[in-house]
Order: sequence, then structure tokens, then C-alpha cells
Amino acid sequence: MLTVAVRAFRTPELRKKLLFTLAIMAVFRLGQNLPTPGVDVQNVRVCVSGTSKTGLYGAVDLLSGGALLKLSVFALGIFPYVTASIILQLLTVVIPKLETLRKEGQSGTTKITQYTRYLTIGLAILQGTSVVALAATGNLFQSCDKTLLHNARPLTVLTMVVCMVAGTSVIMWLGELITERGIGNGMSILMFTQIIAAFPGEFWNVLRNKGGFAFTVVVVLSIVIVAGVVFVEQAQRRIPVQYAKRMVGRRMYGGTSTYIPLKVNQAGVVPVIFASSLVQLPVLAQKLWPHNEFLAKTLTPYLDQRSAWYQGAFFLMIVFFTYFYVAITFNPVEVADNMKKYGGFIPGIRPGRPTAEYLDYVLTRITAPGAAYLGLIALIPMVAFAALGASQDFPLGGTSLLIVVGVGLDTVKQIESRLQQLNYEGFLR
Repeated sequence: MLTVAVRAFRTPELRKKLLFTLAIMAVFRLGQNLPTPGVDVQNVRVCVSGTSKTGLYGAVDLLSGGALLKLSVFALGIFPYVTASIILQLLTVVIPKLETLRKEGQSGTTKITQYTRYLTIGLAILQGTSVVALAATGNLFQSCDKTLLHNARPLTVLTMVVCMVAGTSVIMWLGELITERGIGNGMSILMFTQIIAAFPGEFWNVLRNKGGFAFTVVVVLSIVIVAGVVFVEQAQRRIPVQYAKRMVGRRMYGGTSTYIPLKVNQAGVVPVIFASSLVQLPVLAQKLWPHNEFLAKTLTPYLDQRSAWYQGAFFLMIVFFTYFYVAITFNPVEVADNMKKYGGFIPGIRPGRPTAEYLDYVLTRITAPGAAYLGLIALIPMVAFAALGASQDFPLGGTSLLIVVGVGLDTVKQIESRLQQLNYEGFLR
């Protein structure tokens, strides 16, 4: 990886792209630390420093790079866009119009991207209004009674919401700039930036509050988990595909061999995001109906991350959403039909329906270890850090690790691909 980075910086074209990407990342971090108008910065700092980084607060602080709890201009981060993208991807299976657009190629993809932008703005308005309303009423930090805003007038609240929504629009623009003129997928790079920015502070908190032994254990455990994530993310089952020879005019086409790569973790980080959102519903219900005795008795086991009920429900949700997401994103029938159209077949399997059944058979079984892997990755940090007593200072979870490692691997692959293209061009010249 270091060799690839050195080679990239020695190449003028790639060096410009990398420096441009780093500059956009710096602008993004600046916006995450720039407070919105009307925020009492001193009181917000006091409340953030005095808030326990567990559960929902820990996830929000880590996955937003600390921006949301600071009420900054880029407080909403990239997550309205991520949520909108996931919703559109799910609706593509349900709404025939979106399915048709997806099959139209570049023009259809452009329209779906535009719909994603509109939905992102709508979600940003909802989320921004909710965050500002919590800050104005003093419910954003439960353990802090300081006033977060200079005043809670409607004009101030509206100004803050407008600034946060505008910040989300700017983030989308920055992501597209990285995709067009930089290296990697812009939105993924920005998500990587806002997560990785919180790591140094969290490691320092563990070292300062828990001592050198706990810090060493946390670092070693993090390295082991990252190595495991890299190993599984690279694992895949390759289904061999043979294309028959065919005559088109006077030329012979086909006769080549390739494969269909089925990853062990075909769903990526999406199931963990879904499960993380749903597992917080009991917390939300308790806040909405604090005096309901039935809900209090029913939801109490699911409010503590150290509870076996909480961890079991979290694991089962991840497994369910893994199978659900793989089922709607990979269509064996469509893949089999495309192979049959172009004269492809799996050796030993008849084209058409038998091929679709075989692909479904393999995918169902390879998803089982993938789902278990996602569940364990999400639970291991939760269990280990709670056992060490470091959970209040280090809310590192499986979601953040999967995002960071996945984006890092994809970016390195793109850099290597660009280097190979440049080498081929030099050879042809």
C-alpha cells in the first residue's frame, strides 16, 4: 500500500488528483468545525466534553466526525445522501419506473442520481429541523443543562436549519468534485474522512482515562479486527463462465473464459447501518413515552448495549438485513438471462433456469458466513470494550471499521488501476 502511494505521488497526473482530493477533504473538515449562526460555542463544547460517548451519542459523534454534536455547518455530514441512496436502491425493486430507468444505462442512472439529490435535501431538512429543535429545547444533551443557542427565536432556528441544509448541498458538490477530478468515489471518501477524524481523539481518551494497558489492548484488538475485515472483504467465490464461439459476418467472436465474482460480504455495510438504526427505536420510544409502564418494562432489556437481549437482537437484525439486501440487489434470473443472451454458460450447468437456480444456491450459502461475519464484527468491539471498561471513551464499532476499511481498499484499487493504465500507455508509445 505504501509502495502504491509513493508511485502515485511520483506520477504527475495522479499527484494532482491526490492533492486535489486532500484539499477537498481539508475543506470538508473545516466546514465540520465551523459553527452555525446562533450557536453558543462555549456551552456546546462544555456539553460535548461532559457527555458520555455511549450508545446513540457515541455513534453520532464518531460517524459524524464530531460535527453533529458541535452543531456545525456540515453537522448532518454525508448521511442524508447515504440514506437517500439506500432508499432509492430499495425502491428500484418496488417501483417499475425506477427499474426501467436503471436498465436505460447512463441516462437512467443520471435521472436516479437527480432523484437521490432531491431526496437528500428533503431528508436534510427533516434531520436538520430535528437537531435544531432538540438543541433549542435543551434535549440534545440529557446530562447538560446549559443553553446551546443564544436565543431560540423562530428566525434563529430557521437560519440554523437553512445553513445545515445548505451545508449538505455543498457536501454533495464536494463529493462530485472528488469523483470527477480526484481519486475514488467522492461520497465514500468524505464518509471515510469524517469517521477517521474522530479516531485520534478517541484513542487519546482511552490512554488518558484508562491507562497504557487498556490503550494497548484496544490498539491490538483494533488491528486484529481490521486485518480480519480486510481478509473477508477480499474473499470471493468465483463462478466460472464459458462463452461459446459464434460467427458475426466473417469474424469469430466468443470462446473466452471468465468468472462471476460472488463476494462473501455481498451486502457491504448496509445491513449494519439498517440494524443500527432500528436498534435505536427503543431509545426513541422511551423518550417519546417516558411514563408508559408497559413500554418501560418491555424495552428496558434493549436499552443497554451490554445486555444479551440487545446484542442478540442486533445480531439477528444484521443477519436478516444481509439476506434481504443481497436478495434485492443480486438477481440470479437476470444474470442467467444475460449470460444466455450472449452465449455464456457455467460448465456442467444448463443455461437458463438451471443456471439461475445454481447461482441462487451458491449465493444463499455464501451469504451465511458473510452475515455471521457482519454480526460478529458489529458485536466484538461492543463486547470487548465494555469488558475493558472503555466503552464510555471509545465507541468504535463495526460500522465505522467496515466503512473505513472498505473505502480504503476501493481507493487503493483505483490508484493501482490508474497506475497500470499509465504504464500501458507508456508502453504503447
